[in-house]
Amino acid sequence: MPHFETTQRVPHSADQMFELVADVEKYPQFLPLCEALSVRSRKERDGKEILVADMTVGYRAIRETFASQVLLKPDERTIEVKYLDGPFRYLNNVWRFEPTDDGGCDVHFFIDYEFKSRILGAVMGAMFDRAFRMFTDAFRKRADAIYGDAEV
Repeated sequence: MPHFETTQRVPHSADQMFELVADVEKYPQFLPLCEALSVRSRKERDGKEILVADMTVGYRAIRETFASQVLLKPDERTIEVKYLDGPFRYLNNVWRFEPTDDGGCDVHFFIDYEFKSRILGAVMGAMFDRAFRMFTDAFRKRADAIYGDAEV
């Protein structure tokens, strides 16, 4: 079952990076493969926010939309994504943002998934793997554009 995990140090604060990743509606503007994203619902509970969102991803002539639940935990600087419906058998994704002594943060990204269809997995799998490897870079570039380019 495909999975990818990485940690990247960025020159932006953990709170800034949390806010950037939590702003899911902006993903189509900069995230590889993401063609559309809409939030179906948004609820707040116990200092946490729960979103249900539909994300459309595409590569060449293939387009797939899937639903997920996004749990935003600002006090813990953690975002947990759980798959609800679509072309996957399962998908789990976790982001953690840990402050560093220099004012930046370490961005931890983990994703584990499997397509329902072996054919779709074969066609999209390699592209998804490359895209996930580019995700943290895409968010860093977005942070540099919004908060200013800084060095760690």
